[in-house]
Amino acid sequence: MPKKITRRSFLKRTFGSIIAIFGLGGGTYYYSKEIETKLTDVTYHEIINPAIPTSFNDFKIVQFSDTHLGFQYNSQQLKKLVERINRLNPDVIFFTGDLMDAPNEYDEENIIIPILKELKAPFGKFAIYGNHDHGGYGTDIYKSIMQKTDFQLLLNSHHKINLVDESSIYIIGVDDAMLGKPDILSAVHGIPDDSYKILLSHAPDFADEASAYNVQLQLSGHTHGGQVQVPLVGALVKPPFGEKYHEGFYQIGQTTLYVNRGLGTTRLPFRFLSKPELTVFTLKSLKKEK
Repeated sequence: MPKKITRRSFLKRTFGSIIAIFGLGGGTYYYSKEIETKLTDVTYHEIINPAIPTSFNDFKIVQFSDTHLGFQYNSQQLKKLVERINRLNPDVIFFTGDLMDAPNEYDEENIIIPILKELKAPFGKFAIYGNHDHGGYGTDIYKSIMQKTDFQLLLNSHHKINLVDESSIYIIGVDDAMLGKPDILSAVHGIPDDSYKILLSHAPDFADEASAYNVQLQLSGHTHGGQVQVPLVGALVKPPFGEKYHEGFYQIGQTTLYVNRGLGTTRLPFRFLSKPELTVFTLKSLKKEK
């Protein structure tokens, strides 16, 4: 895992990104602040793996991440997002961290709780901690919100999803790598090694550690896809534990990692060539139906 970086050095890099954005010109400035931040992509992917039981064929997962409510993303956008997710008819919903930008300063908890409670998925709603969920004395605030909205908060723990034929997959959640204490060993304890396992980790770079535990799929957020990308240069904002893997699919040993670009912004109220993202995964087994 990469070394921890100080808040000051990360902010210095972020400030450099602000300078880059301003250098792109007035039209790009307006587009990146007022337009792209509202252009949510819905991306669809099939996840094919021989460990997926045949009865989980076409099992639909929706992942959303990094709303950072209170910075730029607001409760009205969250309400529209929830309606959009419900129209997708997911079997299960995953939130991969950073609900509020500064939990102890956010004053619309009573508004967002009934909104998030409206999310529907027959096999459950699961969430993990991001660094902003711990930051701003937010650990207990975030936990309370997730409990009140019927999300199961996975903290170095797992949940077994069973179908009627007794086939199963496992959902694993670890704590945030920046401000928490991720413990993959505790999280996977008791899970059969040959089972299909989906790990939720806010930090993408945690995949280097998770790959040693026969995790087939890791879903992460945190990076916002770099939030600002410049042609021929790439992502300008790469936070700690999101410096190596910052957007889309990667293969680390037997682990497939997907890094969601998130929905909100932080530090910078801009997105450029890194649209907000809602991700839909459909599981596919390589086994034949009996």
